Amino acid sequence: MRYTILTLFPGLIRPWLSESLLKKAQERGLIQVEVVDLRAYGLGRHRTVDDTPYGGGAGMVIRPDVAVAALEAVLPADEVILLSPAGEPFTQRVAEELAQRDHLVLLSGRYEGFDARVEAFVTRSLSIGDYVLMGGEVAALAVLEATARLIPGVIGDPESHRRDSFVRGLLDHPHYTRPPEFRGLRVPEVLLSGNHPEVDRWRRQEALRKTLSVRPELVREARLGPLEVAWLAEMDREG
Repeated sequence: MRYTILTLFPGLIRPWLSESLLKKAQERGLIQVEVVDLRAYGLGRHRTVDDTPYGGGAGMVIRPDVAVAALEAVLPADEVILLSPAGEPFTQRVAEELAQRDHLVLLSGRYEGFDARVEAFVTRSLSIGDYVLMGGEVAALAVLEATARLIPGVIGDPESHRRDSFVRGLLDHPHYTRPPEFRGLRVPEVLLSGNHPEVDRWRRQEALRKTLSVRPELVREARLGPLEVAWLAEMDREG
């Protein structure tokens, strides 16, 4: 998989790529990440990338000629993605879809964002949440991490992401490790029992219980089996 991230602040991106699993994935040739400075396509001696908005108002807007020149220099790509709070929600299912592509271009804005005409040159716009950041770099890194970890070999144990939150529409179950007791808080006995069918049952129940408590709206769309439907009815009765 190849990623190209277009940003005015490449120094925010590069340190992230030099640590942990992303670094290892690049070293092993599983992913390739190119960071492109939008200012390299700026205009004039000062490499101007933005201008005041037509109609007045606060802030500056990134010019379309600068953004499109940078985009055209890195094409072709399977997807050109604009990171924007006005985009479609970035979900696990979108991450799974994008992980099947060969080349993603991630367009990260700053200031008041890009001139609206840039949208004619992207294939989709994605939002990582209903809030506004200082720029699109964090969002681009979120898309990078969420998709790269699905590429075979990036994570050592493929089973780890098959049980992730949202894969079946539910949040993940709680996790515990040593010590078995910490400041009066004990690990659930079932996890210490060695009874793998019971452990699996407990995890499925707790994933459902946690989702019902924290994100009940997800339960309506989750892929539940007959046993989970019965557990859900019981949890509803328990209140």
